[in-house]
Amino acid sequence: MPSHLLPVASPPVPAQGGRSHERAAADEDPQDFRFAGLRLVHAALRRDLARLPTALRLIQPGEDEKGAALLRHWNFVTAMLTCHHEQQDTRIWPIVRRFAPELRLLLNWLEADHHNLDHSFTRVTTLVRIASRDAGSVWPVAYAIEDLAARLETHLRIEERQLLPRMERVLAGTSRVGSLPELLDVLHSAEGPGSPDALAWLMDGVEPVVVDRLLADCDDVVARHWPHWQATYQRCTAPLWGAPEAWDVAGD
Repeated sequence: MPSHLLPVASPPVPAQGGRSHERAAADEDPQDFRFAGLRLVHAALRRDLARLPTALRLIQPGEDEKGAALLRHWNFVTAMLTCHHEQQDTRIWPIVRRFAPELRLLLNWLEADHHNLDHSFTRVTTLVRIASRDAGSVWPVAYAIEDLAARLETHLRIEERQLLPRMERVLAGTSRVGSLPELLDVLHSAEGPGSPDALAWLMDGVEPVVVDRLLADCDDVVARHWPHWQATYQRCTAPLWGAPEAWDVAGD
């Protein structure tokens, strides 16, 4: 594989003083409703980057429609990641810098790594575009996605273990920062994925009781249209990995 298409490495993470906040990744899920918007994006990225390589490897010669569907979904995931990074860099990190200035070095590193990750996803997009039309190239591209997923996992764990616990202490429990409604507002105002597709993607695989609790924080329009949005999303993605219950990556 050409070296210029490989993911970009992250810079060293700056050391953080004070108390350590080690958490298992499994603890960072939508059921912890503080910063649910951030946690949902993290969970959705992990879920899809775990199953996309397998879906790619299963593409057979002549399955052009499936290849095109996978490319569309990859582009959607990349767009959601970009929107997530923009939300953090322009809306969330400035607030955290104000109330927790001791985190400025960590926030600077996270911003720099956002740029590295965005470049890496753009480069892998080139490979996915090729593999979606050429079944003979799917295996090396699947490996590239897995390498990128490992890179992203490091970034997500740093946010969850070093940043979110501090944000819980410096931001009021009623704050909209990092919430699902704030994320939907960002999507509505940005040139990116529409709220219906984004919400269905975020809720894919989330327990119904948790979905109900999360939707309760959204406006009436979202709650009223949710069943239609969910059904449409499942119909569009089923060709890639089957019915929702067929995939369980929670233990990965």
